[in-house]
Amino acid sequence: MTTNWKDNIYLQRKQLAEQLRQPMADLAAKCAPVWHDRAALEQVLRDNFATIPYCTFLYCLDPNGVQICDNIGREGVVPGHMGRDRTDRPYMKEAMPSWGFLLSDTYISLRERRPSLTALQLVHDGDRLLGYLGADFNLRDLPVTSELYEEPGYWRQIKGDPSIRRQVFQQCRVDSWMDRHLEQSLSIIEELMTDRGVFQASIHFSSSQATIWTIDDPYRYRILDQEIFGDPDICLLFPLKPYPMNAEIPRDEIKDILEIMRALRTSDPTFYLRNGSINIFNGMISLTFSCDGSHYIPHTEFLLKGVDFWF
Repeated sequence: MTTNWKDNIYLQRKQLAEQLRQPMADLAAKCAPVWHDRAALEQVLRDNFATIPYCTFLYCLDPNGVQICDNIGREGVVPGHMGRDRTDRPYMKEAMPSWGFLLSDTYISLRERRPSLTALQLVHDGDRLLGYLGADFNLRDLPVTSELYEEPGYWRQIKGDPSIRRQVFQQCRVDSWMDRHLEQSLSIIEELMTDRGVFQASIHFSSSQATIWTIDDPYRYRILDQEIFGDPDICLLFPLKPYPMNAEIPRDEIKDILEIMRALRTSDPTFYLRNGSINIFNGMISLTFSCDGSHYIPHTEFLLKGVDFWF
């Protein structure tokens, strides 16, 4: 089953909370008898530090969110935190669940300026609330237990710079070098994508360039500028490659997609395509228009809409 990024975050947090809830409750029970003895409390945290998996710091807070001991780290006591007021930290502003354990949302830490999260466990003496046991975690130390999410395959529209949208009717497209050599430029891109191992191409019509990624060297991009587009011999530098069997976009549809992009670039002097991108593996087409609005659209839907839809 395909999940989105929110689903995957929920699963990751759920599994982490399941690992932390009982150890935090057990340690809170050990802290309660020595709650008002700072030295003994810090010793309990030191002795039991390893029982809280992936932890960076342990500490205890009174009911008002003020520390009653120093931080305890892997190497022992970290001085300078006794009396620290944590009430303004994000995790102290979240509602504590009725079962007395909270795994906070991710926030940026004050000390290292890194994504972090905090677990809080209520500490009780019978029915009386003593305060909180806190455990801080650096996201770098946490295991990743869920799969990387997949990009959604539906049409997404994202609005751009409001100042550009407000002035859209005051602008008019000016032919770029690529506009004057559009047939040759798009033919080169088609050749590279269908027969020479380029799996993604981002075409910047206004600045007469394209950024491409190849199957053989996917971690580095290459820039094709107007000098390169002026020389079709560039294709000789890319070895022939069979079109990938697992590509979402069929080989013979690349030309049709580029033809629609050409029309979107040239059909209207006010609303026109500035940038267009094709990725053959996720099957998506991205478009950015003169109004600075961006669209991410499945290639099948893009081909079905044609040019008339956009105008």
